[in-house]
Amino acid sequence: MQDTITTAMLNAAHAEAQRMGVKVCISILDAAAWPVAFLRMEGTILGAIDVANKKARTAALFQMDSADFAKIGHPNGAAYTLENTNGGMASFGGGLVLKAADGTVMGAIGVSGASTEQDIAIAQIAANVLKA
Repeated sequence: MQDTITTAMLNAAHAEAQRMGVKVCISILDAAAWPVAFLRMEGTILGAIDVANKKARTAALFQMDSADFAKIGHPNGAAYTLENTNGGMASFGGGLVLKAADGTVMGAIGVSGASTEQDIAIAQIAANVLKA
């Protein structure tokens, strides 16, 4: 991912979190699940750091949004305990796969610190930067 795109995504997510009045951590990874950018808003709970990273890592490694991963990783799911692999995954929403216009996976974003619905909405705002 280009620095300008990554910066634009981080800025869009940060602005949306401010607009919502929430404090979050935002983690952006490349397609190989390596860190590209990270932001922890002042006052965000410390536990959100690891959760944001794991949401993004889950989306990148499995090439599916963390909310979709949760559908197979729950106790009655097809792959219960899958979240315990790869150093720990996140089986709830807030991690989104980032795709180019042609569908190529470019990486993932994870947002944590607000409600799951707000985390997803903030991540989606950042992902929309790729469509602009």
